Amino acid sequence: MAKPVLSFLIISLGISLLSCTESTPLEQALSNSEPGVSKILEIAEKHEVQIRYTQIKRGENNLPEFTTYSLFEDSETYFYPASTAKLPVAALALQRIRELQAEGVAIDRNTPFHIRDRDHQPIALEDSTALNRNLSIAHLIKKIFLVSDNDAYNYLFDLLGTDYINRELRDKGLKETSIHHKFLFGADNNTTWEYHFIDHLDTLYYQPSIRAKQTISNGNLKAMVKGIGYIDGSELVNRPFDFTSKNRISINDLEGILKRIVFPEVFDLNERFGLLDEDYEFLQYWMSRNTLESNDPDYSTNPDLYDSYVKFFIYGDQKGAMTDNVRIFNKVGDAYGTLTETAFIQDRLSGAEFLLTATVHVNENQIFNDNIYEYDSIGFPFMAGLGRAILNYEKTLH
Repeated sequence: MAKPVLSFLIISLGISLLSCTESTPLEQALSNSEPGVSKILEIAEKHEVQIRYTQIKRGENNLPEFTTYSLFEDSETYFYPASTAKLPVAALALQRIRELQAEGVAIDRNTPFHIRDRDHQPIALEDSTALNRNLSIAHLIKKIFLVSDNDAYNYLFDLLGTDYINRELRDKGLKETSIHHKFLFGADNNTTWEYHFIDHLDTLYYQPSIRAKQTISNGNLKAMVKGIGYIDGSELVNRPFDFTSKNRISINDLEGILKRIVFPEVFDLNERFGLLDEDYEFLQYWMSRNTLESNDPDYSTNPDLYDSYVKFFIYGDQKGAMTDNVRIFNKVGDAYGTLTETAFIQDRLSGAEFLLTATVHVNENQIFNDNIYEYDSIGFPFMAGLGRAILNYEKTLH
Protein backbone atom coordinates (compact mmCIF):
# COMPACT_ATOMS: atom_id res chain seq x y z
CA MET A 1 0.00 0.00 0.00
CA ALA A 2 3.01 2.35 0.25
CA LYS A 3 3.22 3.18 -3.45
CA PRO A 4 -0.31 4.66 -3.80
CA VAL A 5 0.29 6.81 -0.72
CA LEU A 6 3.58 8.07 -2.17
CA SER A 7 1.89 8.84 -5.48
CA PHE A 8 -0.83 10.78 -3.64
CA LEU A 9 1.77 12.77 -1.73
CA ILE A 10 3.66 13.64 -4.91
CA ILE A 11 0.48 14.79 -6.66
CA SER A 12 -0.66 16.73 -3.59
CA LEU A 13 2.74 18.39 -3.35
CA GLY A 14 2.56 19.37 -7.01
CA ILE A 15 -0.88 20.95 -6.51
CA SER A 16 0.21 22.81 -3.39
CA LEU A 17 3.32 24.12 -5.14
CA LEU A 18 1.21 25.64 -7.87
CA SER A 19 -0.52 27.80 -5.29
CA CYS A 20 2.54 28.46 -3.14
CA THR A 21 3.71 32.09 -2.90
CA GLU A 22 7.31 30.91 -3.38
CA SER A 23 6.53 28.82 -6.42
CA THR A 24 8.80 28.74 -9.45
CA PRO A 25 8.00 30.64 -12.66
CA LEU A 26 6.85 27.36 -14.23
CA GLU A 27 4.47 26.69 -11.38
CA GLN A 28 3.24 30.29 -11.50
CA ALA A 29 2.61 29.99 -15.24
CA LEU A 30 0.58 26.83 -14.72
CA SER A 31 -1.38 28.07 -11.69
CA ASN A 32 -4.08 29.57 -13.94
CA SER A 33 -3.83 27.10 -16.81
CA GLU A 34 -6.77 25.82 -18.81
CA PRO A 35 -8.76 22.82 -17.51
CA GLY A 36 -7.21 20.65 -20.21
CA VAL A 37 -3.86 21.28 -18.54
CA SER A 38 -4.71 21.52 -14.85
CA LYS A 39 -6.72 18.29 -14.83
CA ILE A 40 -3.82 16.35 -16.32
CA LEU A 41 -1.33 17.90 -13.89
CA GLU A 42 -3.44 16.56 -11.02
CA ILE A 43 -2.85 13.04 -12.35
CA ALA A 44 0.55 13.70 -13.91
CA GLU A 45 2.01 10.35 -12.88
CA LYS A 46 -0.73 8.46 -14.72
CA HIS A 47 -0.02 10.42 -17.90
CA GLU A 48 3.78 10.25 -17.55
CA VAL A 49 4.01 14.04 -17.77
CA GLN A 50 7.42 15.70 -17.89
CA ILE A 51 7.85 19.44 -18.48
CA ARG A 52 10.99 21.53 -18.93
CA TYR A 53 10.72 25.32 -19.33
CA THR A 54 13.77 27.50 -19.96
CA GLN A 55 13.65 31.27 -19.73
CA ILE A 56 15.93 33.28 -21.98
CA LYS A 57 17.58 36.55 -21.04
CA ARG A 58 19.80 38.35 -23.51
CA GLY A 59 23.17 39.32 -22.07
CA GLU A 60 26.27 40.97 -23.45
CA ASN A 61 26.48 40.92 -27.27
CA ASN A 62 22.90 39.59 -27.28
CA LEU A 63 24.08 36.16 -26.11
CA PRO A 64 21.29 34.15 -24.48
CA GLU A 65 21.41 33.29 -20.80
CA PHE A 66 19.25 30.37 -19.69
CA THR A 67 17.34 29.63 -16.49
CA THR A 68 15.56 26.29 -16.44
CA TYR A 69 12.58 25.09 -14.38
CA SER A 70 11.01 21.66 -14.58
CA LEU A 71 8.02 19.75 -13.31
CA PHE A 72 7.94 15.96 -13.02
CA GLU A 73 11.18 15.76 -15.03
CA ASP A 74 12.95 12.43 -14.53
CA SER A 75 15.73 11.36 -16.90
CA GLU A 76 15.57 7.86 -15.43
CA THR A 77 11.95 7.33 -16.48
CA TYR A 78 11.44 6.22 -20.08
CA PHE A 79 9.01 7.74 -22.58
CA TYR A 80 8.87 6.95 -26.29
CA PRO A 81 10.28 9.97 -28.18
CA ALA A 82 8.70 9.01 -31.51
CA SER A 83 9.52 11.50 -34.29
CA THR A 84 11.54 13.84 -32.09
CA ALA A 85 14.36 11.38 -32.91
CA LYS A 86 14.36 12.93 -36.40
CA LEU A 87 15.78 16.20 -35.05
CA PRO A 88 19.33 15.00 -34.28
CA VAL A 89 19.41 12.85 -37.42
CA ALA A 90 18.61 15.88 -39.61
CA ALA A 91 21.48 17.85 -38.05
CA LEU A 92 23.90 14.92 -38.28
CA ALA A 93 23.08 14.40 -41.97
CA LEU A 94 24.27 17.94 -42.72
CA GLN A 95 27.32 17.36 -40.53
CA ARG A 96 28.16 14.21 -42.51
CA ILE A 97 28.01 16.18 -45.77
CA ARG A 98 30.52 18.69 -44.34
CA GLU A 99 32.83 15.84 -43.29
CA LEU A 100 32.74 14.36 -46.79
CA GLN A 101 33.44 17.77 -48.32
CA ALA A 102 36.47 18.07 -46.05
CA GLU A 103 37.68 14.76 -47.51
CA GLY A 104 37.41 16.17 -51.02
CA VAL A 105 34.03 14.72 -52.00
CA ALA A 106 32.26 17.18 -54.31
CA ILE A 107 28.70 16.95 -52.98
CA ASP A 108 26.40 19.22 -50.97
CA ARG A 109 22.97 19.03 -49.39
CA ASN A 110 21.28 19.50 -52.78
CA THR A 111 23.21 16.78 -54.64
CA PRO A 112 20.84 14.08 -55.97
CA PHE A 113 21.36 10.52 -54.78
CA HIS A 114 19.94 7.03 -55.25
CA ILE A 115 19.39 4.40 -52.58
CA ARG A 116 19.68 0.68 -53.23
CA ASP A 117 19.63 -2.37 -50.99
CA ARG A 118 22.51 -4.78 -50.47
CA ASP A 119 21.44 -6.67 -53.60
CA HIS A 120 21.63 -3.39 -55.54
CA GLN A 121 17.86 -3.28 -55.97
CA PRO A 122 16.25 0.20 -55.89
CA ILE A 123 14.92 1.52 -52.59
CA ALA A 124 14.45 5.13 -53.78
CA LEU A 125 15.66 6.78 -56.98
CA GLU A 126 13.65 10.01 -56.89
CA ASP A 127 11.31 12.07 -54.73
CA SER A 128 7.90 12.77 -56.20
CA THR A 129 7.33 15.67 -53.76
CA ALA A 130 10.30 17.63 -55.14
CA LEU A 131 9.70 19.96 -58.09
CA ASN A 132 12.84 18.59 -59.76
CA ARG A 133 11.99 15.06 -58.48
CA ASN A 134 15.50 14.74 -57.05
CA LEU A 135 16.15 12.85 -53.86
CA SER A 136 18.42 15.13 -51.80
CA ILE A 137 19.46 15.71 -48.18
CA ALA A 138 17.99 19.23 -48.25
CA HIS A 139 14.59 18.10 -49.49
CA LEU A 140 14.40 15.27 -46.98
CA ILE A 141 15.14 17.65 -44.12
CA LYS A 142 12.38 19.97 -45.33
CA LYS A 143 9.93 17.07 -45.22
CA ILE A 144 11.05 16.05 -41.73
CA PHE A 145 10.18 19.48 -40.36
CA LEU A 146 7.11 20.24 -42.50
CA VAL A 147 5.23 16.96 -42.04
CA SER A 148 7.55 14.69 -40.02
CA ASP A 149 7.96 12.37 -43.00
CA ASN A 150 9.04 8.86 -41.94
CA ASP A 151 10.73 7.88 -45.21
CA ALA A 152 12.81 11.06 -45.10
CA TYR A 153 14.08 10.07 -41.67
CA ASN A 154 14.65 6.46 -42.72
CA TYR A 155 16.80 7.53 -45.67
CA LEU A 156 18.95 9.83 -43.51
CA PHE A 157 19.14 7.25 -40.72
CA ASP A 158 20.69 4.70 -43.07
CA LEU A 159 23.00 7.26 -44.64
CA LEU A 160 24.51 7.69 -41.17
CA GLY A 161 24.12 4.29 -39.50
CA THR A 162 23.54 3.72 -35.80
CA ASP A 163 27.25 3.63 -34.86
CA TYR A 164 27.80 7.12 -36.27
CA ILE A 165 24.57 8.57 -34.86
CA ASN A 166 25.08 7.38 -31.31
CA ARG A 167 28.82 8.04 -31.18
CA GLU A 168 28.41 11.59 -32.40
CA LEU A 169 25.60 12.38 -29.98
CA ARG A 170 27.49 10.98 -27.00
CA ASP A 171 30.66 12.83 -27.98
CA LYS A 172 28.62 16.04 -27.90
CA GLY A 173 27.49 15.36 -24.34
CA LEU A 174 24.07 13.94 -25.20
CA LYS A 175 24.43 10.82 -23.09
CA GLU A 176 20.72 10.29 -22.40
CA THR A 177 19.96 9.57 -26.05
CA SER A 178 19.99 6.23 -27.89
CA ILE A 179 18.79 6.01 -31.50
CA HIS A 180 18.14 2.39 -32.43
CA HIS A 181 15.73 2.17 -35.33
CA LYS A 182 14.03 3.45 -38.45
CA PHE A 183 10.27 4.00 -38.64
CA LEU A 184 9.78 1.07 -40.99
CA PHE A 185 8.09 -2.18 -40.05
CA GLY A 186 10.44 -5.15 -40.27
CA ALA A 187 13.47 -2.97 -41.02
CA ASP A 188 17.04 -4.14 -40.59
CA ASN A 189 18.32 -1.35 -38.37
CA ASN A 190 21.85 -2.71 -38.12
CA THR A 191 22.71 -2.94 -41.82
CA THR A 192 22.28 0.16 -43.98
CA TRP A 193 21.31 0.55 -47.62
CA GLU A 194 23.91 1.75 -50.15
CA TYR A 195 24.02 5.33 -51.42
CA HIS A 196 25.02 6.73 -54.82
CA PHE A 197 25.42 10.53 -55.01
CA ILE A 198 25.30 11.47 -58.65
CA ASP A 199 25.75 14.28 -61.17
CA HIS A 200 23.69 13.22 -64.18
CA LEU A 201 25.23 9.81 -64.93
CA ASP A 202 28.46 10.36 -63.01
CA THR A 203 28.86 8.95 -59.50
CA LEU A 204 30.32 11.61 -57.19
CA TYR A 205 30.30 9.46 -54.07
CA TYR A 206 29.38 5.86 -53.35
CA GLN A 207 28.72 4.60 -49.83
CA PRO A 208 28.40 0.82 -49.54
CA SER A 209 26.15 -0.89 -47.02
CA ILE A 210 27.44 -0.46 -43.45
CA ARG A 211 27.04 -3.03 -40.69
CA ALA A 212 26.74 -1.66 -37.15
CA LYS A 213 29.50 -2.77 -34.77
CA GLN A 214 28.24 -1.27 -31.53
CA THR A 215 25.20 -2.16 -29.43
CA ILE A 216 23.76 0.83 -27.61
CA SER A 217 21.58 0.18 -24.55
CA ASN A 218 18.82 2.31 -23.09
CA GLY A 219 20.16 1.40 -19.68
CA ASN A 220 18.17 0.39 -16.64
CA LEU A 221 15.37 2.91 -17.00
CA LYS A 222 12.03 2.91 -15.23
CA ALA A 223 8.75 2.45 -17.16
CA MET A 224 10.30 0.71 -20.16
CA VAL A 225 7.59 -1.92 -19.97
CA LYS A 226 4.13 -0.38 -20.24
CA GLY A 227 0.44 -1.26 -20.36
CA ILE A 228 -1.40 -4.57 -20.19
CA GLY A 229 -1.28 -5.68 -23.82
CA TYR A 230 -0.53 -4.86 -27.44
CA ILE A 231 -1.66 -5.72 -30.95
CA ASP A 232 0.74 -7.90 -32.95
CA GLY A 233 -0.56 -8.15 -36.51
CA SER A 234 -4.24 -8.80 -35.89
CA GLU A 235 -3.79 -10.56 -32.55
CA LEU A 236 -4.04 -9.15 -29.03
CA VAL A 237 -1.09 -10.16 -26.88
CA ASN A 238 -2.04 -10.02 -23.21
CA ARG A 239 1.23 -8.87 -21.74
CA PRO A 240 2.88 -5.44 -21.33
CA PHE A 241 4.63 -3.79 -24.27
CA ASP A 242 8.43 -3.72 -24.00
CA PHE A 243 10.20 -0.53 -25.18
CA THR A 244 13.70 -1.81 -24.38
CA SER A 245 14.83 -1.74 -28.02
CA LYS A 246 13.05 1.50 -28.92
CA ASN A 247 14.62 4.95 -29.37
CA ARG A 248 15.23 6.98 -26.25
CA ILE A 249 15.79 10.71 -25.61
CA SER A 250 15.37 12.38 -22.22
CA ILE A 251 13.69 15.80 -22.20
CA ASN A 252 16.98 17.22 -20.94
CA ASP A 253 18.78 15.90 -24.04
CA LEU A 254 15.88 16.83 -26.30
CA GLU A 255 16.18 20.45 -25.21
CA GLY A 256 19.96 20.11 -25.51
CA ILE A 257 19.71 19.03 -29.15
CA LEU A 258 17.39 21.93 -29.92
CA LYS A 259 19.69 24.43 -28.18
CA ARG A 260 22.67 23.18 -30.17
CA ILE A 261 20.78 24.00 -33.37
CA VAL A 262 19.22 27.32 -32.36
CA PHE A 263 22.00 28.61 -30.07
CA PRO A 264 25.21 26.83 -31.12
CA GLU A 265 27.34 29.76 -29.93
CA VAL A 266 26.68 28.95 -26.25
CA PHE A 267 28.33 25.53 -26.53
CA ASP A 268 32.00 24.60 -26.67
CA LEU A 269 33.13 23.52 -30.13
CA ASN A 270 33.34 19.86 -29.13
CA GLU A 271 29.69 19.94 -28.02
CA ARG A 272 28.35 21.47 -31.25
CA PHE A 273 27.30 19.83 -34.47
CA GLY A 274 29.98 20.15 -37.14
CA LEU A 275 28.05 22.67 -39.21
CA LEU A 276 28.58 25.99 -40.91
CA ASP A 277 26.43 29.07 -40.33
CA GLU A 278 24.46 28.39 -43.51
CA ASP A 279 23.62 24.90 -42.22
CA TYR A 280 22.26 26.27 -38.96
CA GLU A 281 20.28 28.87 -40.89
CA PHE A 282 18.84 26.15 -43.12
CA LEU A 283 17.78 24.03 -40.14
CA GLN A 284 16.37 27.00 -38.24
CA TYR A 285 14.39 28.21 -41.23
CA TRP A 286 12.67 24.90 -41.97
CA MET A 287 12.06 23.89 -38.37
CA SER A 288 10.25 27.20 -37.86
CA ARG A 289 7.93 26.82 -40.88
CA ASN A 290 4.41 25.52 -40.55
CA THR A 291 3.18 22.80 -42.89
CA LEU A 292 1.71 25.21 -45.44
CA GLU A 293 4.71 27.57 -45.69
CA SER A 294 6.36 25.75 -48.57
CA ASN A 295 5.83 25.29 -52.28
CA ASP A 296 8.58 22.67 -52.67
CA PRO A 297 7.33 20.36 -51.27
CA ASP A 298 3.75 21.62 -51.46
CA TYR A 299 1.22 20.15 -49.03
CA SER A 300 -1.49 22.79 -49.54
CA THR A 301 -3.88 20.45 -51.37
CA ASN A 302 -3.97 17.86 -48.58
CA PRO A 303 -6.67 18.81 -46.03
CA ASP A 304 -5.18 16.48 -43.43
CA LEU A 305 -1.92 18.47 -43.43
CA TYR A 306 -3.17 21.71 -41.90
CA ASP A 307 -0.99 24.58 -40.66
CA SER A 308 -0.47 23.32 -37.08
CA TYR A 309 -0.05 19.67 -38.10
CA VAL A 310 3.42 19.52 -36.49
CA LYS A 311 3.04 22.37 -33.96
CA PHE A 312 1.52 20.99 -30.74
CA PHE A 313 2.34 23.83 -28.35
CA ILE A 314 -0.12 26.77 -28.50
CA TYR A 315 -1.87 25.63 -31.71
CA GLY A 316 -2.13 21.85 -31.47
CA ASP A 317 -5.88 21.84 -30.80
CA GLN A 318 -6.64 24.44 -33.49
CA LYS A 319 -6.53 24.62 -37.28
CA GLY A 320 -5.96 27.76 -39.33
CA ALA A 321 -5.06 29.85 -36.29
CA MET A 322 -1.31 30.31 -36.74
CA THR A 323 0.07 33.79 -37.43
CA ASP A 324 3.46 35.34 -38.10
CA ASN A 325 3.36 36.92 -34.65
CA VAL A 326 4.45 33.68 -33.01
CA ARG A 327 7.25 31.66 -34.57
CA ILE A 328 7.88 28.11 -33.30
CA PHE A 329 11.22 26.38 -33.98
CA ASN A 330 10.44 22.80 -33.03
CA LYS A 331 10.14 19.08 -33.53
CA VAL A 332 7.19 16.98 -32.41
CA GLY A 333 6.59 13.28 -32.01
CA ASP A 334 3.44 11.20 -31.54
CA ALA A 335 3.21 7.42 -31.35
CA TYR A 336 2.08 4.70 -28.96
CA GLY A 337 -0.10 7.26 -27.19
CA THR A 338 2.78 9.60 -26.35
CA LEU A 339 2.91 13.22 -27.52
CA THR A 340 6.25 15.00 -27.20
CA GLU A 341 7.61 18.34 -28.38
CA THR A 342 10.70 20.46 -27.96
CA ALA A 343 10.45 24.07 -29.10
CA PHE A 344 12.04 27.50 -29.12
CA ILE A 345 9.15 29.96 -29.21
CA GLN A 346 9.32 33.64 -30.13
CA ASP A 347 6.49 36.15 -29.80
CA ARG A 348 7.39 39.04 -32.07
CA LEU A 349 4.79 41.41 -30.60
CA SER A 350 5.81 41.14 -26.94
CA GLY A 351 9.44 40.18 -27.44
CA ALA A 352 8.99 37.02 -25.37
CA GLU A 353 11.21 34.04 -26.18
CA PHE A 354 11.63 30.77 -24.35
CA LEU A 355 12.32 27.05 -24.66
CA LEU A 356 9.67 24.48 -23.81
CA THR A 357 9.93 20.68 -23.88
CA ALA A 358 7.23 18.32 -22.67
CA THR A 359 5.78 14.85 -23.00
CA VAL A 360 2.39 13.36 -22.10
CA HIS A 361 1.01 9.84 -22.44
CA VAL A 362 -2.64 9.13 -23.30
CA ASN A 363 -3.64 5.47 -23.52
CA GLU A 364 -6.65 4.81 -21.31
CA ASN A 365 -7.14 1.16 -22.28
CA GLN A 366 -3.39 0.46 -21.82
CA ILE A 367 -3.31 -1.47 -25.10
CA PHE A 368 -0.55 -0.51 -27.54
CA ASN A 369 -0.70 -0.62 -31.34
CA ASP A 370 -4.51 -0.56 -31.42
CA ASN A 371 -4.58 3.09 -32.58
CA ILE A 372 -6.99 3.93 -29.77
CA TYR A 373 -5.33 6.88 -28.04
CA GLU A 374 -6.84 10.03 -26.56
CA TYR A 375 -4.81 12.46 -28.66
CA ASP A 376 -7.71 14.75 -29.61
CA SER A 377 -9.59 14.68 -26.30
CA ILE A 378 -6.63 14.88 -23.89
CA GLY A 379 -3.21 15.03 -25.56
CA PHE A 380 -3.49 17.94 -27.98
CA PRO A 381 -5.51 20.14 -25.57
CA PHE A 382 -2.84 19.52 -22.91
CA MET A 383 0.11 20.37 -25.15
CA ALA A 384 -1.57 23.39 -26.70
CA GLY A 385 -2.82 24.68 -23.36
CA LEU A 386 0.63 24.19 -21.83
CA GLY A 387 2.18 26.26 -24.61
CA ARG A 388 -0.43 29.01 -24.19
CA ALA A 389 0.06 29.08 -20.42
CA ILE A 390 3.82 29.59 -20.74
CA LEU A 391 3.45 32.12 -23.55
CA ASN A 392 0.89 34.16 -21.58
CA TYR A 393 3.17 34.11 -18.54
CA GLU A 394 6.16 35.18 -20.64
CA LYS A 395 4.18 38.12 -22.00
CA THR A 396 3.77 39.44 -18.45
CA LEU A 397 7.56 39.59 -18.15
CA HIS A 398 8.07 41.79 -21.24
